[in-house]
Amino acid sequence: MGKGQFITTEFTGNGGERGEFRVWERVQEAFGERSCLAYWRYPLFSPQGKHRKEPDILILDRQLGIIVIEVKSLRIHQIAQITGHRWHYQGFYQKTGSPYQQAEQQVWAILRLCEREPGLTSCLMSRAIVALPYITQEQWHEKQFDRLISAPPILFENHLRLTAIAQFCDRVKKISPLTPGTSLSQQQWQLLLSLMSGTPIFQPNPSSRWRLYPSPSRAEILAEARQQFSQLDLAQETLAKTIPPGVQRIRGIAGSGKTVILCQKAAHMHLKHPDWKIAIVFFSRSLYQTITEQLDRWLRHFSDGQVGYSSRDRNLRVFHGWGAKGQPGFYRFLCRLSGVSPRTVADTLQSAPHEALSEVCIDLLHRGKIPQIFDAVFMDEGQDFLVKDSMKFEQKQPFYWLAYQSLHSCNPLHPEQRRLIWTMDEYQHLDPQQMTTVIDLFGAKLGHLLNGVHLGNIAKTEILCKSYRTPAQVLRVAYGIVMGIFRPQGCLTQLCQKSDWQALGFEVEGELLPGNSIALTRPFDTDLNPVSQLASGALIEFHSYESRQEDLANLGDLLRQNLRQDGLKPSRDILVILLGTRIQTRQLEPMVVEALLRQDIDVYLPGQKQDSGSKNEFWRDGCVTVSSIEKAKGNEADMVYAIALDRIAQDESNLSLRNHLFIALTRTRAWVTISGVGNYSLYQEFHQLLKPQNSLTFTLPQQSQRSLSITDISEVIDRYTAGDRNFQGMNLKGAQLPGINLSQANFIRTEFQQANLENAQLQGTKFIFANLSQTNLRGANLRQAKLMGANLSEAQLEGADLTHADLSDANLDGAQF
Repeated sequence: MGKGQFITTEFTGNGGERGEFRVWERVQEAFGERSCLAYWRYPLFSPQGKHRKEPDILILDRQLGIIVIEVKSLRIHQIAQITGHRWHYQGFYQKTGSPYQQAEQQVWAILRLCEREPGLTSCLMSRAIVALPYITQEQWHEKQFDRLISAPPILFENHLRLTAIAQFCDRVKKISPLTPGTSLSQQQWQLLLSLMSGTPIFQPNPSSRWRLYPSPSRAEILAEARQQFSQLDLAQETLAKTIPPGVQRIRGIAGSGKTVILCQKAAHMHLKHPDWKIAIVFFSRSLYQTITEQLDRWLRHFSDGQVGYSSRDRNLRVFHGWGAKGQPGFYRFLCRLSGVSPRTVADTLQSAPHEALSEVCIDLLHRGKIPQIFDAVFMDEGQDFLVKDSMKFEQKQPFYWLAYQSLHSCNPLHPEQRRLIWTMDEYQHLDPQQMTTVIDLFGAKLGHLLNGVHLGNIAKTEILCKSYRTPAQVLRVAYGIVMGIFRPQGCLTQLCQKSDWQALGFEVEGELLPGNSIALTRPFDTDLNPVSQLASGALIEFHSYESRQEDLANLGDLLRQNLRQDGLKPSRDILVILLGTRIQTRQLEPMVVEALLRQDIDVYLPGQKQDSGSKNEFWRDGCVTVSSIEKAKGNEADMVYAIALDRIAQDESNLSLRNHLFIALTRTRAWVTISGVGNYSLYQEFHQLLKPQNSLTFTLPQQSQRSLSITDISEVIDRYTAGDRNFQGMNLKGAQLPGINLSQANFIRTEFQQANLENAQLQGTKFIFANLSQTNLRGANLRQAKLMGANLSEAQLEGADLTHADLSDANLDGAQF
């Protein structure tokens, strides 16, 4: 990290924030070129009387260490007197306070957090500072507060003036540190960043069990990998630590940390606003265990170990989408509040679980008045709640609309904004759709919900393209097989914009035109999962057998080797996934269980209550979990076996089954073995993909079964085609849209910098206050376009038709006509 990075965790825009915001702006200006990471309200909550308080501003600086700034937006007349560390106020929202002690306590809390890493304990310098943005140093001296023995280090209004920015860091350096320290080495710096983001606490403790097995065992490789800390991912960290004042969509590939981010946001929000009613909703019951464990970890992380997750807390609820007898889900909970009797699965006409859930949601939306009870609703694996167009409620996705209706508005200026926050990965949808724009979710009237950004520059949509779970070579095969890129009849999935491929983490060589050959590479994956470098053999293998009995016999042999020679534990280290349709999986399940039990391997089937366990458990100590793909979603293991590939190969053009296979492959943290019976063309695709190669080169088809839109650029094209014209405030920087027809569209305050709109049809389009600097508009039709106040500096306008275009107050510096 070279230049400073700055994260605003929450921004409401109210008057009480103005003083803090002024200090925050100056911190960004003063530390902008330093090696630092700073937060406005870092979510570490230490007790302050009856409440918990987070640091106003936290700065992590490689040379200066830890700096906590407590901001008090006081005027000088509001400080009646200072006695010791206690300040007495008048005309302020509180009577007394101890701002320096508050800052000190926050510093000690952060240092306690750093004690988890021995390599940091003796080298971290720290400072606690009070900032008074509305009081000058002269006013302070006039009141003789500077003569007090307890006078704390203060940043006055003088230090926050633009003319004093150059001396801002010098002022901080001169403040005596609470703890001495030194400039951090690169490794210490990365460790501090990783620690503050919370990633080390999610690395399992290194195990010594590998010493019992021949070296290098799989357990030894995993132990070494888990001793390596993850480097901070700024996109993940910003998403996880921010509270948006409205809707937020988090798109991300498998293993990119979507569930972790969602739980971290919920924990942060709950500690900061304990009176808010928050719901976390998911589709698969097997995720109960994962969600509650993650919530508990993050609550303890942010509260210095003092708060954990409790199912008795009525303000932080974990819901299955539907629910069951004795365990209310989101749908059942809202039925009760609406005075409507909940329907059961037996009452529905649909056989697919997600369609049955949508059916009962539509019934509830028709019969009941949905109470606005929640302040925030989080939806994990949001693609699982989607249904086809024929099953929508008034052109809206039923479950999404039910969740949206249950929320309070959180923005008086934009009452349509409600805190519905969901994760999504279309490749992990069991019943794949063509596209999922905001119009598909909430209807045409709310098509603008995700346009632009929220106050404080908090994203409305974010895309995570790095996988920290699945090794690079496995991920490459998973994408190759789900898209069918080596399929003899042509690939099944198409992405029409390079930005969409980049959103999945691919760099593209070649033009995206039918019949063209393109090459896909993933430039950064090899550094994200250490197993890729530590393991010598292949991480993904494929085996075909003549019979199911032979397949299962070999599965048993491989599992015994994992347990007896590789040092893997049966629970959580190993996962067996059954491929195929639900009916095929149910038929295969008893055969697998019998075969493994015959070889003295204990088996656990999630979702089936056994002994004293819960049906919500996915793992059972001492047992290997054997799961359908529906239950495996959201879970992961070091060694994954995906069996019965022939069930998918028999219907290889089925997009849903291809998605099943993608989900199975991306459950692994290290190794995966796929097996099937017989010989099919799909097997040849696997053999092609398993060849050592750094890129995937294939020919784009004339047409494909599925076209996915991931980025804002593609979503604009899809929405425009569907009749939407409102794209105000969107970020289309660098968009490659030559010859596009976007006439009569609303692009007010939209970001188009460095975009290519050559020969585009833009007649009557509104570009008011839009940023079109360095944009290629050669030959574009801009007749009657509204360009008032637009930034057209260095834009290329040669041959553009500007007849009757309104260019009043536009910035044309350096524009080429």
